[in-house]
Amino acid sequence: MAATVVRYLRSVGAATAAEPVEFLPRPDLRAVRDDERAPVDPAEFRRVLGQFATGVTVITAEDADGPTGFACQSFASLSLDPPLVAFMVARTSTTWPRIARAGAFCVNVLGAGQGALCRGFAVSGADKFAGVGHDAAPATGSPRIDGVPAWIDCRVHAVHTGGDHLIVVGRVEALGTGDDAEPLLFHRGRFGRFTD
Repeated sequence: MAATVVRYLRSVGAATAAEPVEFLPRPDLRAVRDDERAPVDPAEFRRVLGQFATGVTVITAEDADGPTGFACQSFASLSLDPPLVAFMVARTSTTWPRIARAGAFCVNVLGAGQGALCRGFAVSGADKFAGVGHDAAPATGSPRIDGVPAWIDCRVHAVHTGGDHLIVVGRVEALGTGDDAEPLLFHRGRFGRFTD
């Protein structure tokens, strides 16, 4: 398995000195087949799961074409020892293959005043970094967005399939906090703030 992963990494131009990473090659991305669909109405699924409030992040990476990123609410801490985090990304994402090639990413946790920034990273095809200040995260060089309350700098540790999404596990290499801001929350399709 490790040899297969190394061959794939070399084919996409990624460095192979780090731990092996299991990537799902871009050609294998597909929609969910009819025999995989559960008897749950998609609109009802979204409505019910929308009751779960989440924080909001922007996942960023730097590849040969420059900085890339996308807005992500499906982020979570996974393990303390070793330090692992996870996020989920649609198999149809055009940003994911660039993050996979980079082999590293930075999770930028957004603050309450960064709803417009989140919306900018939620669109496809635009120059998402236009006017967005950032520097290089210390371990991987992934873009660390200015003014975020927290950031987590990671290397891709593993990738698993999960229906029409991929579950990306990152090994934390560095992390820190920035402005002591309230978190940006997402609930029932809207942004909000935390109040006591």
